[in-house]
Amino acid sequence: MSEEFYRIKRLPPYVFAEVNRLKAKYRADGMDIIDFGMGNPDMDTPAHIVEKLVETVRRSRTHRYSASKGIPGLRRAQAGYYERRFGVKLDPEREVIATLGSKEGLANLAMAITGPGDVMLVPNPSYPIHPYGFMIAGGTLRHVPALHDGVFDPEEYLRALDRAVMHSVPKPVALVVSFPSNPTAQVCDLDFYGELIAFAKKNHLWVLSDLAYAEIYFDGNPPPSILQVEGAKDVAVEFTSLSKTYSMPGWRMGFAVGNPRLVDALTRIKSYLDYGAFTPVQVAAAAALNGPQDCVAEIRETYRQRRDVLVETMGRSGWTIPSPPATMFAWAPVPEPFRSIGSMGFSKILLKEAEVAVAPGIGFGEYGEGYVRLGLVENEQRIRQAARGVKRVMQNAQTLLDKYHAEEVAA
Repeated sequence: MSEEFYRIKRLPPYVFAEVNRLKAKYRADGMDIIDFGMGNPDMDTPAHIVEKLVETVRRSRTHRYSASKGIPGLRRAQAGYYERRFGVKLDPEREVIATLGSKEGLANLAMAITGPGDVMLVPNPSYPIHPYGFMIAGGTLRHVPALHDGVFDPEEYLRALDRAVMHSVPKPVALVVSFPSNPTAQVCDLDFYGELIAFAKKNHLWVLSDLAYAEIYFDGNPPPSILQVEGAKDVAVEFTSLSKTYSMPGWRMGFAVGNPRLVDALTRIKSYLDYGAFTPVQVAAAAALNGPQDCVAEIRETYRQRRDVLVETMGRSGWTIPSPPATMFAWAPVPEPFRSIGSMGFSKILLKEAEVAVAPGIGFGEYGEGYVRLGLVENEQRIRQAARGVKRVMQNAQTLLDKYHAEEVAA
């Protein structure tokens, strides 16, 4: 009998497990950890959405099995959102499916389209489900550097994709793109999407676009959808989520829209695996999409204010953090004194000495080394408190590095 199951054995060690273990230990010891590590929205779900859930859950007939594909009203609401926001028309029957958050949709579509050994092009650094959904499904990963000198460069990225296709055997089946990006907070424009779709068609690739942060943006124009490109639906499917837009993370409500063949493949897989989200959740999600949207602007403004406080206070503490143009994250270089110990070492020092938790960049892929991700999930007072702790760390950098190296040797 094998000591480890095949798919589990293929997965690399979970980098964040060590940080999570230390967080739990320090909290048990009485430390007040300010946690920027997980992208878990802390704002209340808007009242009208909650009220629709409560109203619907009181109807006993809604307690039965739901529809795996999503109730018709919800799929129509998502199609309506795409037409209003992006000018993209979708057929709710053939081109829209509700998912249990975008993460589940991505993972199950990977299962649907991946054969053993199929090569998939994935950005690096990247949200973990983008590569590992394919790995769990039996595919082979080709990591494409997503940043050039810490910034997304569209032309450099397209050249990297071209090299990846040229040197992959067998030829890749699909590619993943994610803007605004988790973890890097980088954005792209419609011109890039146009080039990407042309590239995909030339190389016979499916495109999976993750647009979970479509409504969390701060400076400039709202992020586009890849489906705005003429002919994109020939090869592309796009994932969105209500988690951040409406502060509904625990509701697990998302969508896949676009290419009918990909939507159908996901529909067939899901029909074997689930009966869809609880019907009252779906009804409330439709109310979110169809209802007043001032709550979206309020949530966005809260993140913008937190971003500004984070960048300003950390800068005064000695840590320069680039201002993210979108998402609920900041992607920050490890400060110069600590670069020799990498993102994991710096994360451990911050946790122990400043009582501040961040996500080490190495957890998002090898090209994430040298950076950490901070979630804008603490209020402004807590952000300022965290900056004071960071200031102490920066002022005592050499002493803390010596202490860290001594502890590593002892361990």
